[in-house]
Amino acid sequence: MAVHHLPWQAERNERVAQRLGRYSAVPTSESGIVVEGVLKRSIGLTLEASGCQMPIGGHCRVEVESGEFVEAEVVGFDGTRSFLMPTGDMTGLKANARVLPDRRSGEVAVGEGLLGRVFDGGGQPLDGKPSPRTDRRVSLIGGLINPLEREPITEPLDVGVRAINGLLTVGRGQRIGLFAGSGVGKSSLLGMMTRHTNAEIVVVAMIGERGREVREFVQETLGPDGMSRAVVIATPADRSPLMRVHAAWRATAIAEHFRSRGKHVLLLMDSLTRFAQAQREIGLAVGEPPTTRGYPPSVFARLPMLVERAGNGTLGSGSITAVYTVLTEGDDPNDPVADTARAILDGHVVLARNIAETGRYPAIDIEASVSRVARQVTSADYQVLCNEFRQLYSAYQRQIDLIRIGAYQRGSDPVTDRAVERWPAMLDYLRQTADEGASLPLSMQGLLQSLGKQQELGHA
Repeated sequence: MAVHHLPWQAERNERVAQRLGRYSAVPTSESGIVVEGVLKRSIGLTLEASGCQMPIGGHCRVEVESGEFVEAEVVGFDGTRSFLMPTGDMTGLKANARVLPDRRSGEVAVGEGLLGRVFDGGGQPLDGKPSPRTDRRVSLIGGLINPLEREPITEPLDVGVRAINGLLTVGRGQRIGLFAGSGVGKSSLLGMMTRHTNAEIVVVAMIGERGREVREFVQETLGPDGMSRAVVIATPADRSPLMRVHAAWRATAIAEHFRSRGKHVLLLMDSLTRFAQAQREIGLAVGEPPTTRGYPPSVFARLPMLVERAGNGTLGSGSITAVYTVLTEGDDPNDPVADTARAILDGHVVLARNIAETGRYPAIDIEASVSRVARQVTSADYQVLCNEFRQLYSAYQRQIDLIRIGAYQRGSDPVTDRAVERWPAMLDYLRQTADEGASLPLSMQGLLQSLGKQQELGHA
């Protein structure tokens, strides 16, 4: 039997239905209502919450027993369950604890007020000073740049290291890897480049390193003069993996901000390997399958996402010249992180342990190192000189055992004969103390002298 409603009844029913629909809808951030969740599970580094819907990368606060809160980030979800990774100590967490979503998440405060300051991966000051005044906030993960709109690399960059300036010339906007095992002089070389590189802004990310190295780098390597144009993001090895990952993203976002203001930025990240290891801990904690040497697939997806943010900007903007240190575990050059970094970077400088053991610093292996943009920023005549130096260096290394015991017969090979003749001068060219700076013009003239040539070298 059909039920007929009067017009006023139909209008009332429609209003009631609309009101019920509003109440039954899940509140969003625009409604001004914060929907709390409940902590249901904690395994290892991963927390599991239910009752609140948060996106990947969203931030929240989890209440601990004392009534305070621990910050966490959403790293995954499964249906109505959200997987969280805390940024700090998990002591005091308990079942059914409150989980409060944080609307402002994934942002970085940027501005001139950051210069001369030291922060952790979460943006909190480590130097005992109050929070700086900032101009604006930008995304932690940055934005994409159309590759066809990037400015090409056409200018050389003076890094103050003679062997790199002369034989592995760096271009402004290049992304280069510094490959080394432990104790081979990686930090010392990084410090030399920090002090002597011609850049307007220096952004340093110290990820997963020893805590004492942070103070040494700030006070001794940078010093008051260096800190005046530098921003340091430091997350030692005892911090959570999420904080170590955030340190890399945050430093890159700050460098991007200054690049957008037309500045030439030097970004130093020590180390890219620690970033990959932190991402591995996160990936395994949320259930990703381990692949090559225990690294989940997300690691090899995150590395290019991070590296590609550096480089030259669009027309009219500045540049980010990035140096990423890469630890070769056990001096294995085929480490999966090192192999991936070598493929996505614009060149690599390899430090060899056997060279460091001879007392030659920086211990750069000229034969294993390469700059993929050197041809774009140096002249053809200069490239001929570089190739000649490399040829003599390789010829000497091939016969080094015979030369040392006096078994090499002069006249056996003209190239080796010339290498033996020029070897002392070539070694002097490759040696450089940590406090000594070698400008780009002096490095180029020194290369001429090491080969026994006195003619003037044209513009690079």
